[in-house]
Formats: sequence, structure tokens, C-alpha cells
Amino acid sequence: MKLEVCGGCFSFSHSDRTILDDVNFSAESGSIMAVLGPNGAGKTTMMRCMMNLIHWKSGCTLIDGRDIRTFPERELWQIIAYVPQARQVVSAYTVEEMILLGRTSRIGCFSVPGRRDLEKADEVIEKLNLRKIRRCRCDRISGGELQLVLIARALAAEPQILVLDEPESNLDFKNQLLVLDAMSRLASENGLMCIFNTHYPSHALRRADKAFMLAPGGKWVFGPAGTIVTEENIGRFFGVQAVIGEIETDGNIFQDVFPVAQEYSGSGKADNLSGSVIASVSIIMPDRSNTDKINRIIHGYSSFIIGRMGMPYKEGKVYIINITLDAPVLQIRNLTNSLNLLPEISVKATYSKGI
Repeated sequence: MKLEVCGGCFSFSHSDRTILDDVNFSAESGSIMAVLGPNGAGKTTMMRCMMNLIHWKSGCTLIDGRDIRTFPERELWQIIAYVPQARQVVSAYTVEEMILLGRTSRIGCFSVPGRRDLEKADEVIEKLNLRKIRRCRCDRISGGELQLVLIARALAAEPQILVLDEPESNLDFKNQLLVLDAMSRLASENGLMCIFNTHYPSHALRRADKAFMLAPGGKWVFGPAGTIVTEENIGRFFGVQAVIGEIETDGNIFQDVFPVAQEYSGSGKADNLSGSVIASVSIIMPDRSNTDKINRIIHGYSSFIIGRMGMPYKEGKVYIINITLDAPVLQIRNLTNSLNLLPEISVKATYSKGI
């Protein structure tokens, strides 16, 4: 499935200020797209226009080439599921009952859940590891658990597109990881298209295939996350000087974003990332289940590849791929970021001296 926004424009009728100006982007099944921007830039407005909750002044949203406005409401909400921010809930519903509410697009508001509905609720409870709290009331669980419950409620509708509004906001580190890991797993294992807005550029770098960055007044950029989430763009769109650095763990190298000054000087390092270097990217995985996905990602960088070797190491029960590239640093980072999105693989890049 493919979702496209074509020439989307929006401004409120009582104001002359442009909120969204000629917006264009696309997302596909199995991909994650992050929407970033400062407060008041119009991120939530853009997502609501995208889902036809409010209407574009001009332009349109297409699902597999069909204008979203032509979908009957019931059919549309079987395709798209929307997860709002988890706020404090005063509700006597149990977790299981809240998740069953997600079946209303399938059975109707006043229908009694049938066997299929109960089975689907059980399935998403297992998938998101909510067994221990399924009988708990929703006003007596943590914020991270509540966010997972709202995601589970959305998944109960069996959507193909999942839209999340700041799913990791106001959560501690552990609960942020619970929510982000669930989103990554759903995209990778279930082929779900996930679109989420966030205040954390590092989450976009580590979780998303694509990023859409928006500034007040309608200015925007869109593309691969590693190309969009740069020091220069963070400075231009957020007005903050930031440094993007690499953090190495035993298994992987991750990029993180560090804000260092409230004012942006305009001296981003984008030019330093455009020069070509020699680098080796090493991939270790426990089996070959992700080989097809890895090959599709690598194929996008075939013009930079000067060598490739793959081999099984039976004694270690792993499969190893080494790729040598002559490419700009930004392209190499994009490649490693994309590979890092896949589960259960370790990825590291080693650069020639001078980087």
C-alpha cells in the first residue's frame, strides 16, 4: 500500500497565515515516516489533513492512487488507525475492554463483539506483551502502558496504516523504548505503514526510513531520514545549533542529536559530509531471515559499492556480510541507519583515515 500527499495546502479561514504550503510526500507499507518540527509548526494539523479529519484547502491525499475523500468513512477507518497522545485517563474500562473498542470499525458501535473480535483482541495483547495488565483499569496503569494499550486498540481494527501523535512524549526512557520498539516491530514484521510525529530528532534518525521536517510558515523538506535530519536542517527549522554524533555499542553504531546552543549560526557541517570516502560496512545476523530486506536496502547504494562479501560462520551460528563503498559520508550514514532499523542485526561502519 502507498499513501501520498500531493500539493497539500492549508490555512485557517480566520487567518491569512499559511500553515502548510504545497506539501508533497509518500510512504509505503512496512516503512516508518517521522514528522518533525518546532511547536506551532503545524505537524498535527498536517497529519489531520492527511487523514481527512480536516480538509486540505487544495491538494489531496491518495491511498494507492485513490483520493481519500472518496472512501466511505467506515472503509477508511478500517485502513487507517489513529493513535492520539496518551493522557491521563479516567475510565472504568479494563485494558481488554479498551482494546475491544478498536473493533468498532469492523462490527459497529452498538454490536456485541463476536469470536473473531475476541480473538483479535487476544492477538494484539500477546503481540504487545500486555497479558499481565489485561484485567487492569486504564486509569491505574503507567503512561507507557497506556500508550501501548492505545496502539493495541488501533491494531485491533486490523489497519494497514498506523498514525501516531507524539507516541513517546511525556514518557520515561523505558516506556519510550517500549513504544518505539513496538512501532519498529510492527513495521518490520507485520508490514504496517507507520507515520508518527515527534519532538525527538534522534528518534527519527534511529527509527524512521523517511522524515518530513516542517517549519512555521509552511517551509518543509522531505526525504530519507539520514538526509533530512542533519545539523544544518535542525538549525534552519528549529533555530538551534546541534551536533549529530555517533554512539558505539557492542553491536551497533547509532546516531544521536545533541543541542548545544539556542541560536543557530548557520555554520552547519553539511559540506563536510558530501566528500567521497572509502568505508567498510559490516553486518552480522543470527540467520538469513532478513537477507531479502538487506539486499533491497543495499541495492539502493549499488553505484557506491566497490566490493561485497557474504559468508556463513556455522560454528558461531551467524551470517556475515561485508560491503566496501566509495561514497559520501552522508550516504554511508544513511545506509547504516537503514540497516539498523532491521531487527536482530548488528551494523557498523569503519571509515578510512581522515574522517
